[in-house]
Amino acid sequence: MLLRTAPFLGIALLGTPALAATIVVAPGELTAAIAQAAPGDTLRLAAGRHIGPVKIDKPLTLVGEPGAVLDGEGKGTILTVTAPDVTLRGLEVRNTGTSLFDQHSGIFLSKTAKRAVVEDNRLRDTLIGIYVWGADDSLVRRNDVGGRTDLRVSERGNGIQIWNAPGTRVLDNSVHDARDGIFTTTSRKNLFAGNRFERVRFAVHYMYTNDSEVSGNVSLGSSVGYAIMYSNNLVIRGNRSVADREHGFLLNAANSAVFENNSVAGRFAGAVSDSGETLADNDIPRDSEAMSDRLRSGTWKCVFIYNANKNRFAGNRFEGCEIGVHFTAGSERNSMTGNAFIGNRTQVKYVGTRFLDWSEKGRGNYWSDNAAFDLNGDGISDEPYRPNDVVDRVMWAYPAAKLLMNSPGVQVIRWAQKQFPALHPGGVIDSAPLMAPPAMPTSVQTAQSQTAERKQP
Repeated sequence: MLLRTAPFLGIALLGTPALAATIVVAPGELTAAIAQAAPGDTLRLAAGRHIGPVKIDKPLTLVGEPGAVLDGEGKGTILTVTAPDVTLRGLEVRNTGTSLFDQHSGIFLSKTAKRAVVEDNRLRDTLIGIYVWGADDSLVRRNDVGGRTDLRVSERGNGIQIWNAPGTRVLDNSVHDARDGIFTTTSRKNLFAGNRFERVRFAVHYMYTNDSEVSGNVSLGSSVGYAIMYSNNLVIRGNRSVADREHGFLLNAANSAVFENNSVAGRFAGAVSDSGETLADNDIPRDSEAMSDRLRSGTWKCVFIYNANKNRFAGNRFEGCEIGVHFTAGSERNSMTGNAFIGNRTQVKYVGTRFLDWSEKGRGNYWSDNAAFDLNGDGISDEPYRPNDVVDRVMWAYPAAKLLMNSPGVQVIRWAQKQFPALHPGGVIDSAPLMAPPAMPTSVQTAQSQTAERKQP
């Protein structure tokens, strides 16, 4: 190996004249090292405190050695990349500015930073953790992103943010204490897989992003697990929502999507781990008492479907919520088959007057409160299941009427509706309800790994 002399203090270049060099950078010399380096070189940050902001404008690899910290000192964006084919690996990035208007980020990939690789980094006290701003075909993998806990949630930025970056993959990251875990807008052909989210507003937030996939992610104790808005042709597969307060899944103007093998557990107890084991309250993965209370508080709606059309729900499990599915605002031509609705206080809340049959080709869904018979043993109930009736609608409109739920008059009305189905004002019917819940995959991580391996080069 040839040792070349650098014109600035604290930098050693190791390599051969014909090959890219490895440059060891002492604290205080990073900007000069970038200016001196040739395309393809590797810069290794030595242990110590390196001060931002820093800009990478040529294809380089930037690697952090143990003990190296890139500190923004609370001023603006820390690391900006404008060149294509840049790799950022093993960095400790800390302390951005606090201006959402100026998009202060820990790592900012500009439009020209195509094919960037951002992996195995640790970000702390960042307003926006990693911002992929138009950098097509980037890879964001195995990063640990923590937001600014000194700010209110509404004042924070997102852990990982995507804007108009087709082909970008976000895999196996951990995001906590941010506003949204992953926020994407105006993009397409993206893959978000194997990520874990805690203490965020929305774990995954989709806006105007089409032809993409969300697979094998986990949301714990967020406000909403997966908010899919104004997006088309998505695959949402093998994701988990555990004790997300408002909704496990929220669909607003989301069309032609496939939702398969996802699970929503309204409370932590009873949720299933990656290995397929049932979890108990004492398995909650945070020692924070506030976080424990949050995870035990339960989910309001497993799924909220608002003005969303032509979506297919198959093989999902919705359990332990106040409302299993809230279905409203003219959502049409949605398919529901092979799902399990277990222990929700209200299985379905349908606001509309149409009759909707939630079965397909003689196969419906499992309903834990359906006291059904199966005399021929084919696994399908002998009678249809109706999750709602006139009484339910009265209760939604006039909550005080719940005091009369067990009165003789209400029981007579329900008996009459069962004897004379024409009294029903429209709503959901499952004409072929299942007698047992369909088996879920033993591990969403297995599905996620297969998806990620298939999409990686």
